[in-house]
Amino acid sequence: LAIIRRMVRDLDFAIEIASVPIVREPDGVAMSSRNAYLSPDQRRAARSLSTGLAAAAAAFAAGERRAAALVAAARAPIDAAADTRIDYVELRDAEELTPVTHVERPAVLALAVFVGTTRLIDNRVLG
Repeated sequence: LAIIRRMVRDLDFAIEIASVPIVREPDGVAMSSRNAYLSPDQRRAARSLSTGLAAAAAAFAAGERRAAALVAAARAPIDAAADTRIDYVELRDAEELTPVTHVERPAVLALAVFVGTTRLIDNRVLG
């Protein structure tokens, strides 16, 4: 979304980009056609992505601003889940998508995780 917003701004298009919350399944997993590839055990493990994002958001709400600590909070539930392999967990400036070491303005915590052989993605804005 940040890339599209930047393109609209740079090209001076007279349009407004509206963001909406990620649609989630009742168990918190981000809605995706890829979820159909998950076994019941993998589906339970997939919940660790949203759990990790929520843990980082809770740490942020409690005053944590260090990127390393926020990323660690997100990684912990995923690392503890069975059959998961983290591709990346990164905290980026929400507008420029540049890496941040300390959150001073809105940032996107984005992650990609293999659950079994299925690669799932999710994100959450902090700030």
